Amino acid sequence: MRLSGLVCGVVAALLLAAAGPAYADPFVGAPGLDDPYYPMDGNGGYDVLHYDVTIDYDPPTYQLTGTARIAAVATQALRAFNLDFAGPEVRMVTVNHQPASFDRNGEHELTVTPLLPILPGLPFTVTVDYAGEMTNTVGEGWTFAPSGGAFVAGEPHSATTWYPLNDTPLDKATFALHATVPAEWEVMSNGLRTQNTVLADKRTVSWESRVPVLGYLTTVAIDHFSFLDQRRANGTPLVSAFAPDAEHNREYEERLPEILDFAEQLYGPYPFEAGGGIYVDADILFSLETQTRPIYSPRSDLQTVVHEIAHQWWGDAVSVRQWSDICLNECFASYTADYLWPERMEGEDVDAQYRETIAKWYDKQRFWDIPLENPGAGFEFTSVYYRGPLFLHALRKQLGDDVFFGAIREFLARHAYGNASMPEFRTFVQSKTGTDLTGFFDAWLNQTSPPADEYLYPGDLRL
Repeated sequence: MRLSGLVCGVVAALLLAAAGPAYADPFVGAPGLDDPYYPMDGNGGYDVLHYDVTIDYDPPTYQLTGTARIAAVATQALRAFNLDFAGPEVRMVTVNHQPASFDRNGEHELTVTPLLPILPGLPFTVTVDYAGEMTNTVGEGWTFAPSGGAFVAGEPHSATTWYPLNDTPLDKATFALHATVPAEWEVMSNGLRTQNTVLADKRTVSWESRVPVLGYLTTVAIDHFSFLDQRRANGTPLVSAFAPDAEHNREYEERLPEILDFAEQLYGPYPFEAGGGIYVDADILFSLETQTRPIYSPRSDLQTVVHEIAHQWWGDAVSVRQWSDICLNECFASYTADYLWPERMEGEDVDAQYRETIAKWYDKQRFWDIPLENPGAGFEFTSVYYRGPLFLHALRKQLGDDVFFGAIREFLARHAYGNASMPEFRTFVQSKTGTDLTGFFDAWLNQTSPPADEYLYPGDLRL
């Protein structure tokens, strides 16, 4: 094969750059993407298209053997690049089926140096083989279950504990999992189940997410599950699983078709090919919107299910650009569960609920201390839950139902399967009304004191 002069020149430059320091090398992908809260999350220089993860897990010994095949496209010339991985020992890495050198550094960096540089615009495949004893992260990734099984849950991080990836909200990819366990165990994950076979004393289960997904929204759960198989009226399969001491949650999951219909009326067509839930019995303090199949803690109730299903639109189909945009995820999921479901499905007077909440907390400074937009690293999962629904209810009253619900459906449709930010949301909503919302948004999203009455009681909230 004869290379063009341009390609030869790029290759020559790449090889010369190998002698220079990595931090000054234009042919080394950035080890982090400078998220304001988690600057070392994610990696530069490539976009992932697909993850194909194969694991073999033995619950009694906690031993996991894994192979992750990552299909990506280079967005720059790459002499070296990083993956995010904090899991077991890495045994071997190949790039395009050729051995590559690697180094583990920092909290979760796996630096890969291929045998031959990767040219910009070209697809490439990275294969990482790894094995070792898993560590119990207790809700920050790989977590041991009371039965001796395990599951994965954690936000903003979890995937790095069990497979290498580009761990950033900005790089969604399709995902497939092939898990082999002792035959008496079951395996749940995201998307569609494409294989469940038992051969001798081993069970192999495959799951496939055909719609791109973020790392923290992927999961695997291994347990002695019982199952609930349902189907929506349009045929969408709903497969849910219950750990041995989670059967009491079955009554809530039986309402999943109804909950999906409800959310679809608000936010548009359900964005995924399958649905369901995974009910664990480990004592974790949260549930998580893992894509198509949320992880539910033993404390879950109907309100929890509505919340996590709303996330399938707000957080999963449309994801944050940066973690400072977390209100897009949690404000909407909380408003759906705390206000819209009680109002529309249970006949509650949510205007009265809003006024009572304001009266209760108006003079409690701690209620207002953390802003909704850009709450700060370590404070992402605080005010968005308890003040986010108030903000959205006030915005709804400011705009009127027709404008409010029309705007949020259109916003979701415009950003479907991509990312969005709070500034984008503000600009978009402003474009739907002739009323200047600058003061309203600033009071609710940026300030750390109660909004002025004109913003606190807009429309018919004013008595």
